[in-house]
Amino acid sequence: MASTFSQLQPERRQFVRLATDIPIRYKFLSRVIDLGTDAIHEGRTGNISAGGCLMIGKVPNMNWIPALLMGKILIGVNLLLPSADEPLKALSVVTWMEAFKDPGDPVTFGVAFNDLAKKYQDDIMKFIIRSQMTRSG
Repeated sequence: MASTFSQLQPERRQFVRLATDIPIRYKFLSRVIDLGTDAIHEGRTGNISAGGCLMIGKVPNMNWIPALLMGKILIGVNLLLPSADEPLKALSVVTWMEAFKDPGDPVTFGVAFNDLAKKYQDDIMKFIIRSQMTRSG
């Protein structure tokens, strides 16, 4: 069983999650820490909800882990839902992260959308509902 690092907060899921594999582009952002890079990274989702997603991707610097978990480094997320006309863009905070050994290894981490427009939240909910109806129909 993999160990995880997480913020000290109780589980607060408010939205239904859908297991899905959607390509995602993301960028690490901070106003308090000089990250020394503005690189855009690519990964994928493991699941998604209107409140956040499970991301699988790389964290280029292991020293960023404490700042990520304390919300000092945020993640700008950009993904295109299969049913959407435009990419969903959200500012996100890392809520937990699976332990990893090498910055080159993909890591699994949960993010909560902090700044998600209502339109994007609605788009995610519609996507989840359509996907569940397709699976059960």
